[in-house]
Amino acid sequence: MKNILLILLIAAAGIVSSCKKSLLDQDNPNTLTLEQFWKTEADAQKGVNAIYHMFYQPGGWSRWMYFRLDLTSDEGFSKSPWIELADWTRFQYVNYNFFEGNQNTYRDTYKAIFRCNQVLTYVPDIPFADQNKKAQILAEAKFMRGLYYYYAALLWENFPIVTTLQSPTDMPEQSSLAQVWAQVEKDLSEAAAALPPQWTGNDIGRPTKGAAFALLGKTYMQQRKWSDAKTAFDYLVTGAGMSFYDLVAYQDNFRAENENNKESVFEIQFSDANKTTEGDGPSSSMGSNRAQFFAPRSIGWSDGQARNWMVAEFKKEKTVDDKIDPRLRYTLFYPGLEADFGDKIYGRSWQWDADEAWFRKYSRDYMRNNEDYFNQINNRMIRFADVLLMYAEALNELGQTADAYQYVNRVRQRVNMAPLATAYPAIGNNKDLFRERLKMERVLELCGESVRWADLKRWGELDTEAGITKVALRDPDFNNFVLDKSIRLPLPQIEVENNTKLTQNPHY
Repeated sequence: MKNILLILLIAAAGIVSSCKKSLLDQDNPNTLTLEQFWKTEADAQKGVNAIYHMFYQPGGWSRWMYFRLDLTSDEGFSKSPWIELADWTRFQYVNYNFFEGNQNTYRDTYKAIFRCNQVLTYVPDIPFADQNKKAQILAEAKFMRGLYYYYAALLWENFPIVTTLQSPTDMPEQSSLAQVWAQVEKDLSEAAAALPPQWTGNDIGRPTKGAAFALLGKTYMQQRKWSDAKTAFDYLVTGAGMSFYDLVAYQDNFRAENENNKESVFEIQFSDANKTTEGDGPSSSMGSNRAQFFAPRSIGWSDGQARNWMVAEFKKEKTVDDKIDPRLRYTLFYPGLEADFGDKIYGRSWQWDADEAWFRKYSRDYMRNNEDYFNQINNRMIRFADVLLMYAEALNELGQTADAYQYVNRVRQRVNMAPLATAYPAIGNNKDLFRERLKMERVLELCGESVRWADLKRWGELDTEAGITKVALRDPDFNNFVLDKSIRLPLPQIEVENNTKLTQNPHY
């Protein structure tokens, strides 16, 4: 897949034709017009490839999305000297148009959706020798549109739905959170019906049927549609797709080696092939900036770091052979890392504050002593361990707690932890106690993987003052959290002012 991402990009705006040309309205001989493109199967393939290129834009998964999902949750925070940037991780939103905190991600989300809509508008009219190939290309676009609306629902909630190509004068209607979730369900359900179970060769990394069902299950989970979520996850856990997925060595999920392995359900294909600037050109950067911004001081920009409370949680329970949970070693940089596991931090002994911790996942400390903007480690957006834990959560909520244990145990056994019933016998078949333990199981397994914000919302931790106060004990930034306001980002104010059909999110 990394080879196919050296792509020919499609113009990010439609060509508006005119009956009468002026001297200032001339065709660029080096650029295809709308009338010239969208004619062949090759055009369709280039069009869908252009959607993937949005992963490399800073408003998305190259950089700022991690600030929205990891640092805003109780797993991370920012002490960046860039005060406005840090404020956007601690619920202190003053300028709703702050580019790096809000407007950039909002814009890039819509750019990605626009590219999906291009494919879904023009490809149906392109003749294909193989109709199955056409169906798969359309399914890729539906998956990607569903993915971007999924994260729009998590961040802004009331995100205007656009499923057709827009003109500059169009004003999309306000959408409710329920409407956005319904759109995600529709896109992913249709994608799952047409996507292949697996890809081969250079196509590895495109969404599969399992990826669509997994993201659909996560969509149902956020709405607490437990039965629907279980049915979606069935494909990967107990159904036709189960042979494609399994757990691998824990550290292999966060390194450049062994990418797209059996634990990977869907991952972003990063590359360090183009050490250039971001953009839409065919030689623009395809690397991740996450590690550069999250690395400790004097190694990277250190704009984001981890909450230290998680170190203590990792050490509360030992493995069956009385060792520290090995996941801690690959999850966090912390003061005791060298003493506990013999690991230095980018080749250095600890030189940071005694109460600090930093995210280690997706860092390159195992291969180099610094970071840069061209990290080639793929981001495992959905991995099978996450699916197993969500499957267990859905079963528990459906009153099938006894059956849920086995799926948590698969995840624990991989790192030599005792079965859940052995380690915590008091849980029994108590649904509430199982849920509380599962919350911590997800932290230990998935910390720093951009799922915690969704978890906090799904569990209702942020729906009451009592819940917010409890979270604030782990993360004092939540003392700034305002009930029924901070649960969602404000819409960029410029969007509200330019679109008379939009109203700002509640309490902003």
